[in-house]
This record gives sequence, structure tokens and C-alpha cells, in this order.
Amino acid sequence: MSSRERILGRVRRALADVPREEAPYDEAVPRDYLREHGDRSVAQTVDLLAENLADYRAIVHRCTPADLAPTIAGMLAARGAKTVLVPPGLDAGWLAAADAERIADRPESTPHELDEVDSVVTACAVAVAETGTIVLDGSPDQGRRRITLVPDHHICVVRVPEQVVSSVPQALERLDPVRPLTWISGPSATSDIELDRVEGVHGPRTLEVVLVGDDQSSAEVTAWRPDGSR
Repeated sequence: MSSRERILGRVRRALADVPREEAPYDEAVPRDYLREHGDRSVAQTVDLLAENLADYRAIVHRCTPADLAPTIAGMLAARGAKTVLVPPGLDAGWLAAADAERIADRPESTPHELDEVDSVVTACAVAVAETGTIVLDGSPDQGRRRITLVPDHHICVVRVPEQVVSSVPQALERLDPVRPLTWISGPSATSDIELDRVEGVHGPRTLEVVLVGDDQSSAEVTAWRPDGSR
């Protein structure tokens, strides 16, 4: 008897006393999970997203749509970025105030060429407040997955409140499972057995997230630093 036949035999014996009319597994198991934890207002949900992003060592900025271009320009200047990778569908106005050279996302670009780029700016598909997660789905304003994995500095713009949800179940309802989904919780990081944290191993070493919405005044632009300070 082969290993396969032995395993299948055990499965059949385990199911021998299960009535044939019993509901299938996907119907018999209740899926009554909580859709979100707690009752929060829209503003509180956005604040929770900012706090959890900062916990993952992302740098978070908040601004109005009118201030988005100078905010991004300031981030690129502070980084000393001379080149910025641009997805084909990115709003050109977002980089209108930036001095960095625009590099188009080309299918023929090699990993070495992408590694030479200083920064990349993208939009996102959705952001999850409870987990501090940004999700990209490869849409034109986000580009292909590799452009957000190779450059060392990623600026991601989140439109609030329309792109912010409380929980993962709510995010999944908005996403198309056949698209190339990239789930980002902070900058790339890993730890060895000694728990020494190393950033930038398999993605950007620095993640900056811009929460842009109409309910914020230009005087209230705030950056959450990795240490929790503002």
C-alpha cells in the first residue's frame, strides 16, 4: 500500500459515520467573525491607521489635496532624491512641485535599473486601519509589483476617508482576488534568531504614507515618526 492510499484510507474511515445528507464544510462551519473591533467614527478610524502605520515604522504625513504636491516635493527633497519612479496612471499633479527626474515604469527595466532609482511614488487600492496595512493591486496609479519592492524609498498616497477601512474583511470585499495584490505593513524588515532587526532586505527600507483628505487644514500637516513622535 502506498502512502497516498494509506492516507486516503484513514480519511475514509474518519468519515465513515458522517451522514451523506450533512451540509458541506463550507456551509456547516459558521463564519460569524467580527467585521471590525470596536465602534469608531471615520476620524478615529483614520487616526488608528496612522498610529498603526507608525508602529510598523512607517512615516505618516497628513495634508489636504491642495497641499499634496508640495508635501511630496518636500519629502523627496528631504530624502535627497534625484530620481523618482512614476507609475503610468499616477496623477501628474502629485509631482508638479518636485524637482526630481521622473523615471517611467517600463516593462523592460532591469532590477539593476530599478535599484538605481532613489524613490517611487504610488497610490493604493485600500488601507486597513486595524492592521496598519496598505494594499496595492497593480492598478495604473500603482504600477507593477516590482517597482514598489526594488527602490529603497516608497511614498504611498492614501485618499481619506474613501480608501480607509477598519478591518481585513472589509478590505477583502473591495479587492479583486485575481489582481496582483501586495500587502504592505511598514517598511521591509526581518529578524534573525537573535531578534536583530534588518530593514530593506526584500523591499523598501523607508515607507512614507501620505493621508490626503479635505478635512485637514494645511496648518495641520503632521508626520508620525517611527518613535511615535510628531
